[in-house]
Amino acid sequence: MSSTSQSPLPTLDIMRDIFLWRKKKQSLLVLVVSTATCVLLEVYQFNFLTVVSWLAMFIVVSLFLWGNLVRLLGKEPPNLLGLEITEESTIKLAMALRTWTEEGIRWMFRVGAQRDLFSFALTVGGLWLFSQVANYFDLLTLLYTGIIMGMTIPPVYVKYEDKIKRCNERVKKQLKRYYDSFDEKVMKKVKTKVGTTTTTTTTIEEKERKFK
Repeated sequence: MSSTSQSPLPTLDIMRDIFLWRKKKQSLLVLVVSTATCVLLEVYQFNFLTVVSWLAMFIVVSLFLWGNLVRLLGKEPPNLLGLEITEESTIKLAMALRTWTEEGIRWMFRVGAQRDLFSFALTVGGLWLFSQVANYFDLLTLLYTGIIMGMTIPPVYVKYEDKIKRCNERVKKQLKRYYDSFDEKVMKKVKTKVGTTTTTTTTIEEKERKFK
């Protein structure tokens, strides 16, 4: 099983650990919060801004009570100097977003330009399936489904990575044989007919020029 490479951003490492359930408490917290948000907005039809306002009020009241309790107990208040976004972290995040965007663009051109039938069919099929699913669900439901899948599929993939890769290679080889057979039996005949038609048209045009 391949080892996971270290990310240049600690935040990305934390997110990866959460989605891979390496930090079970944080992963469970994300799952509970996303489920509660989906239930409040979809089932009970609360407004998004209302839920955000309630959540902000809960956080502010909790911090207020906690701060007063700390002072009553005679303890030192927490140091808030560390609660800042450094310029270095901002630059690294911007560079990471830029890298992801560039890789996404390269991947789209690579799938469209290269003769990898498996990647092409998988991409087109996935986009078509997503467009069909989007007709029946709103954005919030899709986001919640994405979170659930993001916290389910990666751990399963990491656990069975070797088996999935072997199965993937077998499928690619089989699709490659189908593509080569299709290219030999159909595409080459079409190219030959098109070439013959073009040659015949050129010959007729040359004859017409001579008669003129």
